[in-house]
Amino acid sequence: MSDIIQLLPDSVANQIAAGEVIQRPASVIKELVENAVDAGAKTIHVIVVDAGRTSIQVIDDGKGMSDTDARLAFERHATSKISNADDLFSLRTMGFRGEALASIAAVAQVHLVTRQENAELGTDLTIAGSKVLNQEPCSCPVGSNFKVENLFYNVPARRKFLKSNATELNNIITAFQRIALVYPDIAFTFHSNDAELYNFRPGGLRQRIVDVFGKKINQDLLPLSVDTTICRITGFVGKPESAKKKNLNQFFFVNGRYMKHPYFHKAVMNAFERLVPAGEQVAYFIYFEVQPQDIDVNIHPVKTEIKFENEQAIWQILAAVVREAVGLFNEVPSIDFTNPAQADIPVYNPDHHQAPVPVVDANPQYNPFRDSTPKQYQPRQRATATDWETLYAGLEPTRSKPATQGLFEQPDELPTSHIPDNDEEPTGPADTIVEKSPIHYQYKGKYIMTAVKSGLMVIDQHRAHVRTLYDSYLKNIEGKTMITQKVLFPEILHLSATNVQVMQKILPELQAMGFELESLGGGDYAINGVPGGLEGLSLPALLQDLVDTAAETGQFSGEQVTHALALKLATRAAIPYGQVMGNEEMENLVNQLFACSNVNYTPDGKLILGILRQQEIEQLLS
Repeated sequence: MSDIIQLLPDSVANQIAAGEVIQRPASVIKELVENAVDAGAKTIHVIVVDAGRTSIQVIDDGKGMSDTDARLAFERHATSKISNADDLFSLRTMGFRGEALASIAAVAQVHLVTRQENAELGTDLTIAGSKVLNQEPCSCPVGSNFKVENLFYNVPARRKFLKSNATELNNIITAFQRIALVYPDIAFTFHSNDAELYNFRPGGLRQRIVDVFGKKINQDLLPLSVDTTICRITGFVGKPESAKKKNLNQFFFVNGRYMKHPYFHKAVMNAFERLVPAGEQVAYFIYFEVQPQDIDVNIHPVKTEIKFENEQAIWQILAAVVREAVGLFNEVPSIDFTNPAQADIPVYNPDHHQAPVPVVDANPQYNPFRDSTPKQYQPRQRATATDWETLYAGLEPTRSKPATQGLFEQPDELPTSHIPDNDEEPTGPADTIVEKSPIHYQYKGKYIMTAVKSGLMVIDQHRAHVRTLYDSYLKNIEGKTMITQKVLFPEILHLSATNVQVMQKILPELQAMGFELESLGGGDYAINGVPGGLEGLSLPALLQDLVDTAAETGQFSGEQVTHALALKLATRAAIPYGQVMGNEEMENLVNQLFACSNVNYTPDGKLILGILRQQEIEQLLS
């Protein structure tokens, strides 16, 4: 019998390994930039074309490589970071496995130009599909210049399942930000399709966070710091009022490496219990410094899962330092007793001339009770009820009924309107016409209650208004009749570089909805006009929420983004819970709701109304 087990060629083995290490263009960025950091670079340039599909280029001014090292670096398990197994417990570098460059070269065309500082000439190396195509000396600056082209060109299935350019670019930016946040002393630039998205200068950690996420985040950061024998924790957490539900900037770093740790995340969130609304969280940027022998990063090639030897103790330290940072946060102004503008309180001086005391002319002998004749007490006579019929004269019953009667009984004459029944399909208005009371009752500032023929109808006022506004926005957008209301004092919207890209994609839809925005450069937009009906709302917060929604859904154009933005705009502009409404306002809202295409559900599938049937009411009172 012939043998069936065979040793796979290196090219096939590298492609298999690339499936774990290189999952998408963002993985290439991560590996190449981390190698540049390990090489001691002080300036790193990242250039991508078509979100990394066409090319990815990383240029650094590190120590570079010799011609032999440049060739050997693309072999599997070739690394300069470790030399034996014991080195795994004293890692100080980002990479150590020796698989990244081999995996990249297995699924892409790689061009490397590198030179060491003490060498007169550098080396020019070209590899495609793990095969060396060319290597020759060249003249180049000190450092390394990696250019990766046509990623997954020889693995069509992997290339086919890449997401859209917008999604892949967001993943690349996320990987780039994670590294830039760890090394504020390194200068970074990032270009996408010849457009500069980031240009970070060396500086402090807080300044780097502001450079990455915009100036607005600076006022929401609370510093934290603790140094113990187990670990050292530094960084920032967000203020409670900065909490939000999505687009959260939450980062853990240990020894300069980004990690995901749900257990430590819970420690941070416990410190904000009862300080932020349910479902919302705050941003945090927390850096751990732990002895390398106390952690294990060799769990997965991506290296985002890390095990700690003293995990429970670190959890307690983290929870305590976050609580301390939140507890020290105090915005109540202190009283300044040294204020020169304090009130001038006069001091009594007996020698100072005083004004004469006013003389009051009064009769000390006056007594108001001296000459009064006391009245004799006479008991009150109880009225007789012999002619009680006369007491109710003129109070004959009339045809008018109290205002609250419409909630429980049917008036004599009522207008008719389309009212849905719970058993009907939620795809449109009801087919039957039933009676609706013109008198409504608002329950706890949340529900509108009105009597209908089959019982008592309960309407969620906020959801009903969301449905009516949503249909109105879509109708106006499709008919291009959206009215823009100019603002007297334009407000400024600050966006990060990532959100600027999203804004540029959804700007036509926002303009069609009635927004008038002017780019001021640097991620700032002036809000010159908004759709009508948004009075009282925070316009920068509303637009930030719209941008976050577009980034979260990954849809940046067409009908889907229009529907998503219309829903978000309607949700923010709708009547809030707790707002008191008059009967005329409730009547108008109910009539507008029944004129909508779907009266039962909101655009995101939430139930708007329900009917308590007459039989159920009678059973409750039986």
